[in-house]
Amino acid sequence: NGSLQVWNLKSGEQIGDNWWDIESDVHTIALSPDGENLASGSKDGAVRLWNIDTGKVINKWTGHKGLVTSVCWHQDGLQVVSGSLNGTAWQWNVENRETLLALTETRHTRVEAVVYLPDTNMFVTAGFDESSTIGLRDCSVKVWDAMTGELVTTLKGHTDTVSCLTWGVELISRLADHWIRIWNTSTWEQIICLDEHSAGVNAIAVYDCILASTLHNKTAQLWNLDNGQPISSPIKHADAVSCVSFSADGQLVATGCHDHNVYAW
Repeated sequence: NGSLQVWNLKSGEQIGDNWWDIESDVHTIALSPDGENLASGSKDGAVRLWNIDTGKVINKWTGHKGLVTSVCWHQDGLQVVSGSLNGTAWQWNVENRETLLALTETRHTRVEAVVYLPDTNMFVTAGFDESSTIGLRDCSVKVWDAMTGELVTTLKGHTDTVSCLTWGVELISRLADHWIRIWNTSTWEQIICLDEHSAGVNAIAVYDCILASTLHNKTAQLWNLDNGQPISSPIKHADAVSCVSFSADGQLVATGCHDHNVYAW
């Protein structure tokens, strides 16, 4: 319904009322590393900064001309990067609320996902480009210098839209079909491809050497990234599972299901 909700994991009770952005529905969110603020991307193309204690918007960044698909915090908590359906990526300064970088030429028709690479001055964008001269959709992943906006490298191999990125020990990208690829960020070569999913993959999350993926077939799956093998049986849900996230200590994993519930495991 376009709102935000905060929940107590121990009791399963909602904390306070729904948070509403009166200007536009919220599409994507990311919690700051210190847990004090939250960044959201909305249908109107704006990125908003919320205070966790008050549930109020304390800043609004504008620049995107389409729905914001993805937001990500830098590990220092001082910067946020965002991607949009209009093929742009913007970087924002949390302290002074200014724009740090505007990538209006990302070589993506749509940016579906963004992620910072920890301990570097780089971030990654993914999506697809339909402007290829050979008439094929270009689904490559692109790595950018966060200081200059220069393209560092392009990761090729995906044959369908890349709609999710995450970071563990390595960079992990997820296609709109059954494939998850893991890239070495020193050589930028693919080192693992998880292709044993029985249905399309909706979302991925990682903690240490464990990857969680959610699927169209009403399940979530845990993977051992050291050997690329599944951990235990799939976790069954009542409907398709659209999103997943680990707790900060890695002891819990939360899944969002099309049955309108969030589950903690």
